[in-house]
Amino acid sequence: MKCNPLFGLIWLLLPVLLHAQQDSAPPQVSFSGYAEPYWLYDFGQPEDHNRPAFIYSYNRHNEVNINVALLKASITHTRMRANVAIMGGTYAQANLAGEPALLRHLFEANAGVQLSKKHQWWLDMGIFPSHIGFESAIGKDCWTLSRSLMAENSPYYESGS
Repeated sequence: MKCNPLFGLIWLLLPVLLHAQQDSAPPQVSFSGYAEPYWLYDFGQPEDHNRPAFIYSYNRHNEVNINVALLKASITHTRMRANVAIMGGTYAQANLAGEPALLRHLFEANAGVQLSKKHQWWLDMGIFPSHIGFESAIGKDCWTLSRSLMAENSPYYESGS
């Protein structure tokens, strides 16, 4: 196998080229949580306590339950940031039932890097809460008291960069 000498030189100098000054400021870590308990009564009185399959939020009849419970951790440093949020509750059980077991409870997971020291230009990648529309999986962020069927059957997240 032939090896390019320039490739070897770059490989040897890589640790020197990537050397950077350490930032003395410690990273800022924060934790937050949110819970949305509910009790709902359906006059149709479904025997299995489940509302119709196309309803994901507040979908259990005559039970005190949790629609969404979130735990979020965020870390921010001088030129980087990251967020991870996990969720549980009847919304996650109904809406994410078709997802792989490991991802069913993932609400948010993203990381970003600041591209410029002078400007607030960030490159963020991962799973984000959606900014589209008036509704959200989090009840306090909804502009209306109830959720529409169109929004209820669309994802409340975006992924990409």
